[in-house]
Amino acid sequence: MRAKRENCETGPDSSLRILQNPNLNDIFYWHFHPEYEIVYVESPKGLRHIGNHISNYEGSDLALIGPNIPHLNFDYGVKNKVETVVIQMREDFLGNGIISISEFGAIRTLLELAKEGLVFYGDTKLKVGTLLKEIRTLPHFEKLIRLLQVLQLLANSDEKETLHVKPVSVSVLQKENQRLQQVYQFIELHYQQSIDVKDVARLCSLTTAAFCRYFKKATHFTFTEFLNQYRINQAKKLLLYHQNITNVCFECGFGNISHFNKTFKAVTGVTPSVFRKHYLNS
Repeated sequence: MRAKRENCETGPDSSLRILQNPNLNDIFYWHFHPEYEIVYVESPKGLRHIGNHISNYEGSDLALIGPNIPHLNFDYGVKNKVETVVIQMREDFLGNGIISISEFGAIRTLLELAKEGLVFYGDTKLKVGTLLKEIRTLPHFEKLIRLLQVLQLLANSDEKETLHVKPVSVSVLQKENQRLQQVYQFIELHYQQSIDVKDVARLCSLTTAAFCRYFKKATHFTFTEFLNQYRINQAKKLLLYHQNITNVCFECGFGNISHFNKTFKAVTGVTPSVFRKHYLNS
């Protein structure tokens, strides 16, 4: 699925954006942004999906994600209580030139490593987690000082792993964004109805064949695969709210229950009933 660009606006009196417990666990939020991001999450278990890296975490997780690396919200699908702190900062959050002074040498190296994604473990994760959980309550200046403390701790830590993930190509995204955004908006508005790829191609001022080639190249999915992925993601959310499977089938744009079950299993590996039973039991 194509990542959505997130707009990370800061307030007029801060160079940082701090989010605490955004409660996105029922939303599949696959996104990217040009800002660096520190994520700390406490949960019995969860999914870490950063770039092409996918793994599970237990208890807590701490990551530093570089600019334009697509990632999934760390609380996605978690049903238990989740404690999350997210800090987003521009590359020049300290102002032009300050980061280049010698005292910031370790942090400069850290930020360079973060361009491939970093995760932290051990005592580093515990110490930084404690510092981050308090940051929201601090005055603006103390928030900045606390962030520098956190970055210095991370920079000097040996308890880290590089994920070797790649940022998305900004130039390609800028060129494709407007056309793809039209397609995404069309799907969001009409996924509950029957969709003919000819109508979507016409929306993009392309022939059907040209649109299919373009969409596959841009997203690595055929249009039908992408549409099915979107519909199944919507279906998963409805199933977890105890919706009747037949109702979910038609609510998400599938013409019959057989096609829905077959597509759901192709996408998730299990049938809708097994998915709901396993998820609710866990």
